[in-house]
Amino acid sequence: MYHIKEAFYTLQGEGAQAGRASVFCRFTGCNLWSGREIDRANAQCTFCDTDFIGTDGINGGRFTTPNALAEHLNALWPQHNTRATPYVVFTGGEPLLQLDTPLITAMHDYGFEVAVETNGTLPPPPGIDWLCVSPKGANTLAITQGDELKLVYPQSKALPEKFAPLGFKHFFLQPMDRGNPQVNAETVHLTTAYCMANPQWRLSLQTHKIAGFD
Repeated sequence: MYHIKEAFYTLQGEGAQAGRASVFCRFTGCNLWSGREIDRANAQCTFCDTDFIGTDGINGGRFTTPNALAEHLNALWPQHNTRATPYVVFTGGEPLLQLDTPLITAMHDYGFEVAVETNGTLPPPPGIDWLCVSPKGANTLAITQGDELKLVYPQSKALPEKFAPLGFKHFFLQPMDRGNPQVNAETVHLTTAYCMANPQWRLSLQTHKIAGFD
């Protein structure tokens, strides 16, 4: 059984794949925070701004088989477009609580490239085509190599220097969204300065928020 908060067709807004047409599939649940505000202060991740509770979002629901979920997600991709490779991003919450090899295989059978955005604390199943790890706080990483490391910045317990030696192809710093335009501008400036001083890191802006799409 797969529990899906929401699924939708959009453009990837962040990181190395920014601007790419994508089907997003958001799993319910996370291992670092319950998703309830009452628990935020004591959570292992305290700055998440995503609703991943329940299955009541757009195109959300419970799916009993990998084929049923794969068929559901495939229907969200523009069927008339035969030149672009279909692309699905499994996210959360924490997608590796639910994502498994049968679902990855089912998506491959529909011709999709499979991407995952994870906090990196759980080992991934085989077959993922694009693996993005976004470390949260002092939590130990179970994944130390992949395609992309995307670090929300700044985090006092997750300094970039800690992750710079790891085996990822791309390293991104993404300014933390603090919900205040003036503070956000200061954070972008701080993040930009770090990237310029440490050119291993590239700046990732949340273009979906800037451009106004989900």
